[in-house]
Amino acid sequence: MQRALRFVRTRTRELLMIGKALASTKHPILVHIIPMRRCNLACGYCNEYDDVSKPVPIEEMKRRLDLLAEMGTSIITISGGEPLMHPELEEVIRHIRRRGMIAGMITNGFLLSVARIQSLNEAGLEHLQISIDNVTPDDMSLKSLKTLDSRLEMLAQHAVFQVNINSVLGSGVKNPQDALTIAHRAVDLGFTSTVGIIHDHSGQLKPLGDAETDIFEKVMTLGKRSFSRFNDFQHNVARGKEHVWRCRSGSRYLYVCEDGLVHWCSQQRGYPGIPLAEYTPDMRHREYATKKFCAPRCTVSCVQQVAILDNWRDPQNLKPNLRKRKPGAAEPREVPAQLVQIGSTPSDS
Repeated sequence: MQRALRFVRTRTRELLMIGKALASTKHPILVHIIPMRRCNLACGYCNEYDDVSKPVPIEEMKRRLDLLAEMGTSIITISGGEPLMHPELEEVIRHIRRRGMIAGMITNGFLLSVARIQSLNEAGLEHLQISIDNVTPDDMSLKSLKTLDSRLEMLAQHAVFQVNINSVLGSGVKNPQDALTIAHRAVDLGFTSTVGIIHDHSGQLKPLGDAETDIFEKVMTLGKRSFSRFNDFQHNVARGKEHVWRCRSGSRYLYVCEDGLVHWCSQQRGYPGIPLAEYTPDMRHREYATKKFCAPRCTVSCVQQVAILDNWRDPQNLKPNLRKRKPGAAEPREVPAQLVQIGSTPSDS
């Protein structure tokens, strides 16, 4: 009953969020925020973690969330690193909900327990995503169905928030059939299912083979209950093709790193690299109208999904204003987007 009630409330809020986004382009729809860069794993493809960073203090997290709420942000997704390592994560979630925003999280799942799931329930978490890379662990990733299945069963029995399981295909995946096995397991447990694509070693789009494409389409069919059904670009990514769209990162989508800097996304850290407290409506307006050089081959699904609400309006005619990057911000770079999540919910990356 709790799960059903939270599902109805969350879906209602999501519909209101869509209406608000269609009515006005002056607020962020989705923000990824990093409370913890440190992670308890070291997956071979990941460029978004370290093993030394300290958690962002809770009062600073609340200050950043207050700034985002004042901008009119609809959805906050907590990511990392591994957010479950933050000692006051539940208070972060409670503050998101207190400020009227939808609360989501991306985790590797290893630190989940029955008590922790119940704690997340009480805090008001609404979406959770776990990416599972294989059926059995290998030297690239320990995030396997074998190691995580007991946690998935805990989630199925105790979580009142929505759960999405993301499987992977592409370069370096030893057993493509694993993606379908993982997707079926997710659906059997009552979760939504999505699929991601691992790129080649240089981070370039690489088309799937015929057998992989067949698996991809089957997993996408299993994911029809999730927001993946609203994505066109996923089929272009699977076939290594460029996609024509209008990226609204820096405006409708923000990535706020552990240092409190605003970036286009996790794969373009350094653009623009401006402190959140100094990020003005004029800056958001400029980024809304800025044509991103990385857009044709972009593979970041959450940014693509947000853009759906604005792709039909307001052509982009400005070039990136790279000179206004703040001193001390990360150097602009194209980080190889080796793990690409396709078809995730709007609160997922």
